[in-house]
Formats: sequence, C-alpha cells, structure tokens
Amino acid sequence: MGACVCKDKNQDPPITQAEESDSSSHVSTNRQRDQNHHSSSVTSNYDQSDNRRHRHHHRSHNNQRQHHSSNRRSRDAEKEDVDRLVLETLSVIRTLVDNAQEPPLAMLILHKIADCDQGWLNVVKSLIRVIPMEDPLGPAVIALLLDECPLPTKDALMELKSHLNLAEMELAQTYSKPCQKRNICVLLGCLAEKLAGPHSISLLTSDILTFLIEHLKPENHPVVILHSMVALEKFAQTSENKLRITQALQQCDVHPMTILEVWYHRDNDNRPFSYSRREVGFCAGWCLDNLCDHDMAVSLSYQGRPFSYEQLDRSHLNVMLNSNDVSEYLKISADGLEARCDASSFESVRCTFQVDSGVWYYEVTIVTDGVMQIGWATKDSKFLNHDGCGIGDDEFSMAYDGCRQLIWYHAQSELHSHRCWKPGDILGLLLDLENQYLVFYLNGDPLPSYKQLFTHARSGFFAAASFMSFQQCEFNFGEKQFGYPPPVSFKTFNQYGRLLPEERIVLPRHQKMALMNQFVVSEDACTLCFDNIADTQLNDCGHRGFCEVCAIQLEKCPICRQEILERVRCHTDTHRSSTPVVLPLLQTPVV
Repeated sequence: MGACVCKDKNQDPPITQAEESDSSSHVSTNRQRDQNHHSSSVTSNYDQSDNRRHRHHHRSHNNQRQHHSSNRRSRDAEKEDVDRLVLETLSVIRTLVDNAQEPPLAMLILHKIADCDQGWLNVVKSLIRVIPMEDPLGPAVIALLLDECPLPTKDALMELKSHLNLAEMELAQTYSKPCQKRNICVLLGCLAEKLAGPHSISLLTSDILTFLIEHLKPENHPVVILHSMVALEKFAQTSENKLRITQALQQCDVHPMTILEVWYHRDNDNRPFSYSRREVGFCAGWCLDNLCDHDMAVSLSYQGRPFSYEQLDRSHLNVMLNSNDVSEYLKISADGLEARCDASSFESVRCTFQVDSGVWYYEVTIVTDGVMQIGWATKDSKFLNHDGCGIGDDEFSMAYDGCRQLIWYHAQSELHSHRCWKPGDILGLLLDLENQYLVFYLNGDPLPSYKQLFTHARSGFFAAASFMSFQQCEFNFGEKQFGYPPPVSFKTFNQYGRLLPEERIVLPRHQKMALMNQFVVSEDACTLCFDNIADTQLNDCGHRGFCEVCAIQLEKCPICRQEILERVRCHTDTHRSSTPVVLPLLQTPVV
C-alpha cells in the first residue's frame, strides 16, 4: 500500500546538462590542483588523500544521479501500473453479471493502493487522466471506483484541491482535453455525494465553484456541461453549498440553466452530440424545477418561467412512470415518460398501469448507451437500489440489457444476439399473457421468445426499468405512434389506463415536500409505506408496524436486522392489545 508515487507532485528534479557540466568541471579542477601540488614531498600524503576523497565524491555523485534516474523510472512505472489497473477495471466491468460476484482483481488492487492518502490521490489522478470519452461506462466506473475506495481524509482532499488548481491557466496546462474535464466534474460530483456535510462544504472552494459554473456555458463540450451541472446538483445536497450555488448562479447575467433547458428535444437526429444535448436540456429543466428553493422559484416565475408541468398538455396521458413509487435519486420528466439516474445506486421505476391478461406492447427510446435493465416486473418484485438489485434480479421480473448484451431473470443472465444498443435505438417489449411468453425487439429485430418469467408470475405485470449511474431513456406507452410495432395484435397501456387529473402531475421536489408536511399519518399505518394498515408481525423477532405488502418484500427485519422466518397477519386491533390475534401465515418467499 502507498507504493505508488505521483510523478508530477513528488518526483525528484531531473539531472540537467548544466549539472553534468558542473560535475565534470569540478572533477577536472581538482585533478589539476592535484598535479600542481604533486612536486611537493611535504604534501604528498595529503595529495593522495585528497585524490581519494575527490574520487569518492565523483563516484557518490554518479551513484546519486543513477539513484534519481532509477526513482524516476520506478515512479513512471508505478503510475503506468495504476493507469493500467483503471483501464483494466473499465474493460472488465461489463462482465460483472452477478450481484454476489467478487470484484475483479484490478479493482481489489486499486482498493489496496487507495488505502493511504498518496495512493488514493494516485488513483484519483489516474481516473482523471485515462478514462476515455467514448466508453459509455466511463463515468459510471469513476463513480464505482470512488465508491469502492476508502473515504479520503481531510489531508487527501486538500492535496487534491491543490493538485487540481482549477484556475483557468493552470487547468489548461494540466487537463486540457474535454474527457479530462468531464472526468474532473464526475469526480467532484461523486465526492460531493459521498462527503455531504462539512467535507462537502470545504471541497467546494471558490475556484471549484467558478470552474463548474464556467463550464455551463453553451460553447463548452455538451458532456462537460452535463457533468458540471450534475456536480453542482450533488454539491447542492448540502444546504450551505446550495445557498452559495444559488447566489452564484443568480449573479450571472442570464441564468445558465434557462439557456440550456431549451436543448431538450425528443425529435433527435443523428447530428453529433444530439443526444448529449438532450441530456443537458433534460437535467437543466429538472434542476430548475427541483433544486431551487421557494424564493428562487418565485424569482424564476417572475422572469416568466413556469414549472415544466405547467407548460404541458397532460390530458392525453393515461399511463406514466410512477413518480410516487421511486426513491428521490431518480429523475422523472414532467410528463412522466422519461427517467434518468445520476446517483451511484441502481434505481428502478415502474409504470402506473398493471396488466393481468391479453397481449401488450410498449417501446423505449435509448438516450444513453450504458447499463440499463428494461423489461417487465410484477407487484412482488423487489427493487433494492443500494444492493444493486433491479428489474430481472428476482423471479418476478425479466429485463433486457443492451449494453452488456444480456437477458436478466432471477439474478441470472444469458447472452442475446443483438448488437450493443446506442443512443436513438428503440427497444420494443411484447408481453403475451395468454400464451405466456415475452419478446424483446431492437429496432424491430426480435429475439426468440422467453417463457421463464411465467414460472413464478402469472399476472400483475408492469412496464419497468433499472438504471446504472448517468443513464436515461424515454418510454412510449402508446400515446404516440410506435416506431416498430410488432406483427401481432396487441393492446397499449395508454389505451386502457386511466389517471385522475392530479395523478398526471409530476410535482417538483419542494412542492411534493410541502404536501407531505401537510399529510397526516394514521396511528395504525405501515411504518414503511404509510398507505396501508400495519397488520403484519415478523417472526422470530416479533416486531410489528408493517403492512402485508411491505412485509412480503423484506428479507430482514428493518428494526433488528434479524432474518425473517415467517410473517403473521394480525387484526388491526392488536396494536392496542398485548396478545396478537393470529390469522393465516404468510410464508417467507424463496430468494
């Protein structure tokens, strides 16, 4: 551990030609002086000693130069080793297809290297230096490696800030490529997410804040703009940082995100960066809706910008993504048809409409070409975002993964024959509940049908998807024409679904929080969902306070963390009674 030494901060100065010349002159002069005194018999012993002394000095100087040169070669090799380990992790990360699988050896070695301050800095500098722009998993691997490495110390953060030195001239000399600037933004955002609180506040120096805001300007590379915005969003999770960021943005002549949100279009073409600009526009609009406090929201409304949901005609929307059934880390568009994840967790979402019979079809437009698992799930599916469990990771769901070219079911995967997906591709998903099979299409090209899902599930299906970091896609439930309708008779969600007018609104975060503060929770409500009656007891621990729907999804008691052996449904009156009334037993599902 700590064997890697950063070349640019800690290497010894090179041996120059002038130093070599000085050394040769010094030795020549001494030799001449020895010859001038050689005739004196009184000083002959001294001269011999002097010769020996200067020969020793010459040898020592040569040894020192050789030592410096050896150190340089060693440190260069160590830096190359870290770079190689980072790139090796990037290359093998798409082969990790099992949640219980051991991390690759390269990642384990990087974790050991990062166990001390200097090693952590070396890994971070390598992430900035070598992660390429063209790999769709690049930003996600930065987030993954930072999440796997030990938390940095205060001294390491100070050294990182000193190394980055994000003043314009210094940055241009050190990290001039767009991919390196993007990597810096991803790094800063991930650290802000991990170090929320005082460390996040200290990390957001004036130079870093200026750097991130300056890179929101439209003339920058779209991917750099995107990750600058995401980094600011993550810094704003700390209230003091949020205030500083808000004030800095308001000091701009025009709020940069109001300029960038007009980049959001769904009729993308094949022009360069078309889908990257779409990502920027999506995130800019989402930030304007969700990250401003009440005062800033009022200020923006005075400037003529209504909230995004107020600008939409939602009357034709009968099915949407369920914004009330996701964590706060998943971003959902104002019309409920597009979703994005920028968190380090594996976020999942499902639609608002459940199907039990018939043949159904929907499509998904791929906006980013990283890891997403898109498919079908039932009400019994378990979405464990921080454990990396999403669609296709249990026996009640099945998913298509176009990045790793896999089909997922019951946390097991098998290769499919489609090429890797890319932005603009359309994934079609057909579910036939009468004949019990499903088919995945990529731009109209079908895979063979799959039947495994019906081993454990027969009804209660939802369209659903899970997202790795920095991924985004758009759903079409039939409210507009399909790009590649299958050659069979089918129904669409939007044709049969129904939503009340208030259910068609995806409220901004601060408005949703204000409504939640007005919500009165019943005394006997489930402590997890707060919607259903708490009528279930967990055994052997005996803890209660959960409804049947939530209890069946738990493997361990959320209070004591003991394994759940059985679930017992009780009368609602049992909360006031010391003796529970036992009703039919709910068995623990096989996982």
